[in-house]
Amino acid sequence: MWDSIYYFVMVPMVYIAFGTLFGGILFKFIVVLRSPKIKGTLAVFPRGPVPKLGALRDSFFIPDAFRKDKVFWFFIIAFHAAFLLLIIGHLELVREFALFQIIPHYVFLGAGWVGVVLIASTLYFLFRRFKSPWREISVPEDYIILLLLFLAFIFGSHMNLASRYGIAGFDIPVQSYREYLSSFFTSTPHVSRGIIASPHYVIVVLHVFFANLFLMLFPFSKMVHSVFMFAAQFIKRK
Repeated sequence: MWDSIYYFVMVPMVYIAFGTLFGGILFKFIVVLRSPKIKGTLAVFPRGPVPKLGALRDSFFIPDAFRKDKVFWFFIIAFHAAFLLLIIGHLELVREFALFQIIPHYVFLGAGWVGVVLIASTLYFLFRRFKSPWREISVPEDYIILLLLFLAFIFGSHMNLASRYGIAGFDIPVQSYREYLSSFFTSTPHVSRGIIASPHYVIVVLHVFFANLFLMLFPFSKMVHSVFMFAAQFIKRK
């Protein structure tokens, strides 16, 4: 029974999660495009000389958050920078990219610090919502999605650190992960033998399980604002 559950989480549920992610984002785009136009302007004055550059600056560096709460701004920047490195690390688990090895490194980047930063940032965002005034404007999904992120990061970081520093049983080779992840782009998705044979296979399953749940909830949470961030900043400068 457990083998069937593990396989469902590691293969069919991954397809379901990404299908829900992309389908949900597409749905949100359709809703936005079909929404009634707002009369007047949403522009912010004074307008900068180069609207696109201003939109990029505000999207990536979030100066408004810096002016209001520098601690919050620090964790936002740290989270997004670490999340970018996390995406790069997962891409490297699909196949090798010479571009990413300009600075030679062992997969993942950051020697374990990426996971630590993500866990610390997620905990900050989570506990911040227990304080006023953010508690009053929070809904259950805000806590749930942060908790899912935290659990996915905990198990993923645990796997990475244990493998990197030689904890017994976490010697799953990178090639095994690449065999598993690359199989999703073929007609024969499967879990590689190197992962299944690990005595800590359940840790991998839990990491994938919570990541799947996060991807499925993301399009229907407040975090989906990140998909529209640049467009929203550009509209403010039209």
